[in-house]
Amino acid sequence: MKFLFDLGGVFFDWDPNHFFKDIFDKVEEREYFLNEVCNDEWNIQQDAGRTIKEAESVLIPKFPHYEKQIKMYYKNHRNMIRGTFDTSIKVLDKLKKQNYECYVLSNWSAETFIGMTDDYPFLQSFNGLLISGEDNMMKPDAEIYELAITRFNLIPQETVFIDDKLENIEAAKKLHLKTIHLIDPNKIEAEIDNFLIS
Repeated sequence: MKFLFDLGGVFFDWDPNHFFKDIFDKVEEREYFLNEVCNDEWNIQQDAGRTIKEAESVLIPKFPHYEKQIKMYYKNHRNMIRGTFDTSIKVLDKLKKQNYECYVLSNWSAETFIGMTDDYPFLQSFNGLLISGEDNMMKPDAEIYELAITRFNLIPQETVFIDDKLENIEAAKKLHLKTIHLIDPNKIEAEIDNFLIS
């Protein structure tokens, strides 16, 4: 058995609200900004390989009065990480000690991922990392799963994919990967143990 992990929601408690709650005085304005301006649809394009410079140049003309806050978004990407999920790191350590191969398949901007393995040394424990922005493709598109399978020499039926987003889990199932839809990171150990008992 091999393991293929997502990062956000599995190892990292990442949420733009963690940073912008201190920028906007009014909750309503913060919600508007993160739902209508720097929203998920916009952020995902950077995960797929668009540069931060391009992303800002698309958005600022549409929302010129938010130029300052738009430019804050990626400068403060690390400040959107409230912390890591210790249980997940503990599980990774346990799997590595038992000689299981562990890999990463994560939607993440190539630019904001720079330096992450230095700042979060547990990332160096993985046998390989596939970061969507570095390969200009992203989950839940089948091609990024196929790339992971090829690059990491995975046998789908003997690989467990762990992700917090249902659409990514559904895409993995279509390629015959075993899956864990991780809704609560604190339950990751029990979920993974189910695959180790057999």
